[in-house]
Formats: sequence, structure tokens, C-alpha cells
Amino acid sequence: MNLIILLYIIGWVLQIEALFLTVPAIVGVCYHEYNCSISYMIVAVVCLVLGYFLRQQKFDANDIYPREGFVAVSLSWIFLSLFGCLPFLLTGEIPGFINAWFETVSGLTTTGASILSDVEALSHASIFWRSFTHWIGGMGVFIIMLAIMPLAGAHSMNLMRAESPGPSVGKFLPKIRDTAILTYGIYITITVIICAAYLISGMSLFEALTMTFGTVGTGGFGIYNDSAASFTPLQQDLMTIFMILCGVNYNIYFCLVFKRFKEIFSFEEVRTYFLIIFASSGIIAWNIRHLYPTVEERLRHAFFQVGSIITTSGFSTVDFDLWPQLSRNIIILLMFIGACAGSTGGGMKVSRILILLKSVQDELHRIIHPHLIKKKHFDNRILPEETLRSTNAFTAIYFVIFFISVLLIGVDELDFTSDFTAVASMINNIGPGLNSVGPTCNFDVYSTFSKCVLIFDMLAGRLELFPVLILFMPTCWKRY
Repeated sequence: MNLIILLYIIGWVLQIEALFLTVPAIVGVCYHEYNCSISYMIVAVVCLVLGYFLRQQKFDANDIYPREGFVAVSLSWIFLSLFGCLPFLLTGEIPGFINAWFETVSGLTTTGASILSDVEALSHASIFWRSFTHWIGGMGVFIIMLAIMPLAGAHSMNLMRAESPGPSVGKFLPKIRDTAILTYGIYITITVIICAAYLISGMSLFEALTMTFGTVGTGGFGIYNDSAASFTPLQQDLMTIFMILCGVNYNIYFCLVFKRFKEIFSFEEVRTYFLIIFASSGIIAWNIRHLYPTVEERLRHAFFQVGSIITTSGFSTVDFDLWPQLSRNIIILLMFIGACAGSTGGGMKVSRILILLKSVQDELHRIIHPHLIKKKHFDNRILPEETLRSTNAFTAIYFVIFFISVLLIGVDELDFTSDFTAVASMINNIGPGLNSVGPTCNFDVYSTFSKCVLIFDMLAGRLELFPVLILFMPTCWKRY
């Protein structure tokens, strides 16, 4: 392990965080919350100075191997969340380090689970920071780092690979830096479009910005205690549309940029993604017909909740914990499926589900025709063995971590549904669960120990398990 690389990259992360922390400080000044602004600026200065000293390391970018890339990403996210929670402690708005850390990790991983019972009691600066962490973590801090860091080595791709969601990661342009710049350019463009639409719909500038951060980053921190229920039907419909579009594989947007319109219809994952959304929404709308008087209400709430859960956004317009069991079961299944690979959404990803189904189909064919040799295809391309192997390994590790986590948080003696959906929402970066952690509840019902387990689940889920797990391998830390 090359520790110099780790220190250098963490230094960059802290300096970028210092830049981000100045934004809520400015918001605090705008709302005359000067004590809050000072708190954010103090942390920003600390990050800036510490980052400067860590960046004084010199190394060759070609020395960033997968091991360094995965460890650097994991440690950077941990440091990002540790320093990001300090303003909450300095302002006293979230008492207790673990609570503040839980809230910050939830924001950066775009989980949207909260330990707060009264969000509206926070200052405007802190409400903004909570939502802004969704935007920072949605695309990933390493994408913007690769866009501005002076790393020219081809091995810097290992940083993007460690953070990007999905079974595989590739470059869209010959140079990694150009790919990172284009990715963030699309991300910012989508952000501006959504914010403009929210403003036109009647939201205030503060509402539009904070809800945009949660929508484009597919996070679920609401700025009101009722999440998205207080917004108008038009605004809820806009949120539904944009959440679903932000859960789409970003390859679609690259194709639009490069005018490869024919390729758009070849994405098997995206077609399946929309099929799941329409089928689930239709079934739920029928199942809740007795709860809402009009067809419009049924469809609006059904599509909103399906879009919110499958994209792992976590916003809510109603208490879906009161829906019939069939609808609740569909919600739980959508938690595991998640959004598309290469999007800001979490979950197992639609592509992994499809690959696993193709593997099952292949095994059945082999039973019937033992000597049959047949390649698996995905999006009209042959699936590499590496992708198949990593998908199988991911699925196995995913469920091991899942059930161990459910077992561990059982020490708090809550009901099984609460524990099961709590872990499901954490590892899939969704936010609300059912029963004690439903959309009208919060995660403060859990002990400090359980919150630490859930923090691990959020980080592991956002980083696709492997970068976090590699930290616990002793051989990873050996020098070359």
C-alpha cells in the first residue's frame, strides 16, 4: 500500500469539502444566522489547512493501482463525513457525535434517513447543508476530483471505478479527465433544469435549490417534517418525473450529447427499469383505490412512491406504511432492485438483477443441454466473465452483510419488519422503511451501537461493498 497516495487524495477531498462548506455559510449570512455561518467557516478553514499539508506529497499517478484506488475512496468518504458532521456539533443543532455523523453519512450517501423529529427547527444553513450533501454525494466527489486534479495517469481510472455505481465502469472519452468533466457537466445541466422547473412551478428559491439537490442526487432529505406532502400536485408530479429520470443510466445522456439516438433504445436495463416502474405503479394504484377518492390521486401517489423508492430517493407524499400489504410488499421489493447502474441511485441495480436472471436461465439450459455452449449477452454485447464473477460475488456479499446487520441491530428489541426494512433502506441508500422507521418516523429509535451498524451499511451500499470491505483485509495494508 502506498500511503503517500492516500494522504494526497484525502488532502484533495478535504480541500474540496472546504469549498462546499462555504456555501451553507453564505446561506447562513443571507438569513442572518451568523453563529451558524461562523461554525461552517471554522470547519471549512480546518479542512482547507489540513488538506493543504496532506497535499504536499509527491507521487506518480501511474502508482494508483486498484488497491490504492479502493482504499483511497473508502477513507475519503469516511473523512468527508467526519468533517461534514462537525458544523452540526458546533451549532448544537444535532446533539451527540454519532447522531451528527449518522445524519451526514445519510446525506452524502444519498440515503436520506434521519434521526431528527423536527427538521424545520434547524437553521436555514443546516437545512441547506443537509440537502447539499445529497448533491455532493450523488455523482460522487471523485468525479469532480478527477475533473480538476492534476492526475494524468491511466491508473487514475481506479478511483472512478471504486466509486461509480454498477457492475462495470468505462470511459466515454479517451481521457479520464474529459470523461469526468463531461459527466459533471451533464450533472450540473440536469440540476439547473430541475431547479428552473421547480421555480416555475411556484417554489421559493430556497425550496427549489434544496429539493433539487435531493432530486438530482436521489436523496431523501426533506426540508419540511412531512417530506414532500406539503407541495402542490404539480410539484409532486415534477418530482416524480425528475426522480425517475435521475435514476436512468447516464449512458443515455451521453448518447444524447453525442447524438447517438439509435443506441438509446438498445439499453436493456433502461427498458426493464421503466417496465418495472409502470407495472409496480399500476398494481399499487389499483391496490390503494379505496384510500383515495380520485384516479388522479391514486396514480400520483403510486407513481411518486414507486419512483422515489426504486430510485432510492426516499421522499414521500403519504404514509405508505398504511397501504395494503400487497403495496408494501412491492415497495420492499423495489428497495432491493434500485435504479440503473451508472446513475445516482442506489440498490442492487436493475442491471445486476438482469445479469443474475440470465445466469439462472443459462444454468437451466445447461441442465437440459449439458454440452451447449452459449454466451450471455447484455445490451447486444457479450457479457465479460469478469462482470459475471463480480456480480455473483457482489450478490453473495450483499446478502451476508444484510442478514448480519439485521441480526446485530436486533439488540434494540424492535419488531422484525422495522429491523429488516431499516437495513434494506440503509444498504440500498433509500431512507424510510416500515413500522418504527416508516416515512413518518425517524431512526433515533435505534441505539448508538445500531446506528454505527447502519452507518457502515450506508457507506458500504453507496460504495458498492468492495471498497469498504477491503479496508478490513490485513494484506491490503502491506507495502509493495
